[in-house]
Amino acid sequence: MDGESCKRNQCTGTIEDGYCNVCGHADIKSLNHLSVASAIRNQATKASGNITTGTTSSSFTSRSRSSRRTAVTKASSRRQLGAGLVSIPELPSTEPEKLIMAEAKVPENKRFCSHCNKPLKREKGFCPQCGQKYSFIPSLSRGNVVAGQYEVKGAIAYGGLGWIYLGFDTTLSRYVVLKGLLNTEDAASAAVAVAERQFLASVKHANIVGIYNFVNYGTEGFIIMEYVGGKTLKDIRKERGPLPVDEAIAYIHRILGAFAYLHSQGLVYCDFKPDNIMLEGHDVKLIDMGGVRRIDDLSGDIYGTVGYSAPEAGEGPTVVSDLYTIGRTLAVLLTNIRSFTKEHLYTLPSPQEEPLFAEQESLYRFLLKSTAENPDERFQSADEMAEQLLGVLREVVAKKTYTPRPSPSTLFGSDMLALMSDNDIGAIKSNYHQLTMPLLDTTDPSCNAILAASAVNVVNLQITNLRQVVEQYPNSKEALFRLANSLIEIDNYDEAEQILKQVEEKDPWDWRVLWYRGRSLMAQHKYQEAQKTFDQVYFDFPGELAPKLALGLAAEAAGNLNLAIQMYDVVSRTDPSYTAAAFGLSRCLRAQGKRSDAVAALERIPHTSNLHTRSRVEIASTLIDSNFKQAPVVKELQAASKVVEELTLDGIERHRLAKQVLETALNLVTSKQLSPSSTISILGEPLEEVHLRKGLEIALRNMAHLSKGEEKIQLVDEANRVRPRTWV
Repeated sequence: MDGESCKRNQCTGTIEDGYCNVCGHADIKSLNHLSVASAIRNQATKASGNITTGTTSSSFTSRSRSSRRTAVTKASSRRQLGAGLVSIPELPSTEPEKLIMAEAKVPENKRFCSHCNKPLKREKGFCPQCGQKYSFIPSLSRGNVVAGQYEVKGAIAYGGLGWIYLGFDTTLSRYVVLKGLLNTEDAASAAVAVAERQFLASVKHANIVGIYNFVNYGTEGFIIMEYVGGKTLKDIRKERGPLPVDEAIAYIHRILGAFAYLHSQGLVYCDFKPDNIMLEGHDVKLIDMGGVRRIDDLSGDIYGTVGYSAPEAGEGPTVVSDLYTIGRTLAVLLTNIRSFTKEHLYTLPSPQEEPLFAEQESLYRFLLKSTAENPDERFQSADEMAEQLLGVLREVVAKKTYTPRPSPSTLFGSDMLALMSDNDIGAIKSNYHQLTMPLLDTTDPSCNAILAASAVNVVNLQITNLRQVVEQYPNSKEALFRLANSLIEIDNYDEAEQILKQVEEKDPWDWRVLWYRGRSLMAQHKYQEAQKTFDQVYFDFPGELAPKLALGLAAEAAGNLNLAIQMYDVVSRTDPSYTAAAFGLSRCLRAQGKRSDAVAALERIPHTSNLHTRSRVEIASTLIDSNFKQAPVVKELQAASKVVEELTLDGIERHRLAKQVLETALNLVTSKQLSPSSTISILGEPLEEVHLRKGLEIALRNMAHLSKGEEKIQLVDEANRVRPRTWV
């Protein structure tokens, strides 16, 4: 019982919270009631439960047969906050001494044992659960001078390792921050703790707080760090509520560069959260290095925060467990997640629970991948994560500003439809050849041989050459992929699939297996299966546009027009050079009877595109299409007329388009769906029957003049039938 004397020999202490306040041992009478404290380690980072989502995205179970390799990706562009896509208001620098707490006291609801995470009531004593000695009372006071150089100004925060103090370097005349490393009864242990953290002195990065020194002060060790004036994202989030999507992404995208640096140095951050990233001026910084440890350190302490730490982090932090904390942090900046440390401890709300996730699907998929239960399903490097997050940011900004935000992909080539275009101006239909091709891996030893083999236009000869490349480079995955792709072109789907399975057995995480398999399924008209396959690639690369275009093509072919419209819209809005998306979007909207929206989709195709003229032809065709529920109105006929007049189209195609416009106008007038008017002109002819017939006759005779044989005779006969009746 508390207040009783300790019953151990020669001890003069009394019992507090079940432990002696002198020797620290448990009360002898309560020993039988103690749990085994050694079995409780870092409860904050232990995991249970599975991720459940409301999206169609989920990893294929067949891909979990082996542990994932670290992905090799090109570094993303992170030269400035938001990569120049977002304007962030600059925060005024905070006067350092205004940060000092008026009363350095930890609220009772934030007092937890650092060893077993049990709530604690007193400010100091021993944990009644595991016996760990603790104190929430600052050990440094204003005026203390640490290491003869750092004058303590006061406490500014309480963190996982104890109090954080503002100090002033009297030698270099600058403010600094003192963060505790260890607080024990043993000065030697403090010295060891300082020595163990010396590796942090080598950390030098623009987005990481500078480490100046490591010092001992009595039984404590301290890191002396750069003072950063600004606000933490925790404070900004608390003041403003959920942040705008583009702003929150800009902060996280920028800080990923710091994580890429740490990981390249063999270090893991461990305990990332909004508290540990500060906005200062036009940039952000990691401000707490207390939990950083070496990746290969198997015995060091592990720090983490409930709700942010990965399920497996208690077994030892890794690169992917670090990236998990970044995903969770971004989710917190954007949304109010109920039961963050309970029901959604390791999961995210569904799009039905959180409207933002329904509105921003690429963002939601990014967060799902970042925080997947299986570490192999997450991003494997900070650069890979940053590249995909930047792609998501481009989508978000394009949608918000109605301004395209294109950027070359490091994984996929350009729009295939533009490369396929010819002189035909007929309607463009969905085709698997519009699927963007993955870029050739230039590090593959067979790269030059593949380029030479693929230069042949005859597919069968191309296949023969690629088989020779495969024999010459048996370990080349790229050669196998290109061979499989050529086999798809001659409908040899079985052999193509055998090759893809061969690669998949060696590396189930190579996304190109799914891409070429989806291409094969599209060629076989197995559209629903292709849709599922491309959906997985979208999960793997939520910031890429090519998987969305592929998903749109498959969904359209499968009859899922709403999904196709969603995908086509995102792609064409973000990067209009993907003309296949704009044509696809127009087709789907046209099929749904949305004439004006279908026309607007085609208007997205840039004037610089070699398909711009073709898009204008389809605009005119859409405007005069009588298959819509409502017939074309006068304004639509006039718009179609203007398109035809402005077209730089020569020959019979121009006359054929003029025929279609005039024919539509004539039918609407003669059927009395439109009232005749001498003041309204269609291709230079008043909207009256006699004049429309005259114009139509001229268009038909012009077509006949450019035709031969039977077609010429038919056109002349048709011109004679439609010409206005005369008395002569």
